[in-house]
Amino acid sequence: MAEAEIVIDKLSYGGSGFGRLAGKACFVPYTAPGDRVRVRLVKEKRSFVEGELLEVVEPSPARIAARCPIFGRCGGCDWQFLPYVEQLAQKGAIFSETLQRIGRVPAEAILPVSASPSEYGYRSRIQLKVAHLKDRILLGFFQAGSHRVVDAACGCHISDPLLNRMADQFRAVVGRLPKGRTLSQIDLSIGADGESIAVLHVEPAAAASLKEAFYARRDQLSAVGGLFLRSGAKARIDKVFGIDSLAYRVPADFLPGAPELTLRFGRGGFSQVNYPQNLELIAAVHRFAQLTGQERVLDLYCGNGNISLPLSRYAASVLGVEGYAPSIDDARANAASNGIANAQFEVGDVARVVARLSEAEERFDLVILDPPRSGAEAAGEIARLAALRIVYVSCDPPTLARDLALLTERGYRVVASQPVDMFPQTYHLESVTLLELL
Repeated sequence: MAEAEIVIDKLSYGGSGFGRLAGKACFVPYTAPGDRVRVRLVKEKRSFVEGELLEVVEPSPARIAARCPIFGRCGGCDWQFLPYVEQLAQKGAIFSETLQRIGRVPAEAILPVSASPSEYGYRSRIQLKVAHLKDRILLGFFQAGSHRVVDAACGCHISDPLLNRMADQFRAVVGRLPKGRTLSQIDLSIGADGESIAVLHVEPAAAASLKEAFYARRDQLSAVGGLFLRSGAKARIDKVFGIDSLAYRVPADFLPGAPELTLRFGRGGFSQVNYPQNLELIAAVHRFAQLTGQERVLDLYCGNGNISLPLSRYAASVLGVEGYAPSIDDARANAASNGIANAQFEVGDVARVVARLSEAEERFDLVILDPPRSGAEAAGEIARLAALRIVYVSCDPPTLARDLALLTERGYRVVASQPVDMFPQTYHLESVTLLELL
């Protein structure tokens, strides 16, 4: 393939550096604004090209040494070569440009990025891929753009130290098990209080044997509070030992006059990976919601009640909807254990539930939604509910911008959008956006 030399102007969504080559946009991973680089062109389309970094000919003044020894091979981090203040500036610029270009959001509505208090060691859960060589196992993460496992024996620098201790203990145990080669993935999660759970993905035929083997080696897995095996097409989960759920807290008076809440989620359930920044999300939703105690609130993709329950004391009633039944079990249990009586939770496909509520002419003063990365497939139906306010929590700026454009076409305006950096050292960004009915 051809080689070329270009100057990187800025960073783009997806993490790559952006420059111009013969008038075309050129995207190059692991480059910084101001870098002059030599690249090999690996893909060429009519309007853009993609390059593979061969050499940093002249480094950007902003460039720093990456902390992790496998950075650039491991696909987990994108920007360890940038100071955190520069990462925030680039994330803010990408977020603002995306919302303005796709969502037609006015620039003055987009707020500065809320920084994470920790640049490293913040992740509360990871997925470790397992590869088996002739004489050893590799336990780590996929290389960017491939299914090749990069061994992370050095630990993951953005993960909590407890996750790395768990990984080290599994590394020592799995290689000695006769059927350890049937293991393909290890999901590690921790609560805010130091509890931990591991879910191991294994072949069904080996599940019974591995269950006995891991139970027998429980004393070698002292960092693991609960262990489960997941196998089969229907993702059957069998408990090996230990605890069944993890917890985090919303501190007393974090929201005005609110008591402390303890929220739990079971193995396989969703939780944000950065607990301090999850509190920032909740605070932003509360600020945008402007609840007076009289409102009827609908929380879509509600999970374990992460947002519903902290806000419930400021509303008349809350209805949470989520498609994953175990998370609804968690939400109901969290409501009961925290003495919250005005929050109800329902299992169901969000799009179908919203369509049903719309057909029944149900009305809500506030709709909160926190959809997956693909966005809110029910955005049009949500607009038909005619809530006075919508608060949209998103982990994907392009799909957020797409949905905001649709909602503005259906009679809403974007009042404010607060980006929240949940994922330092990567291009990923969470956000909270307020829309009001015109």
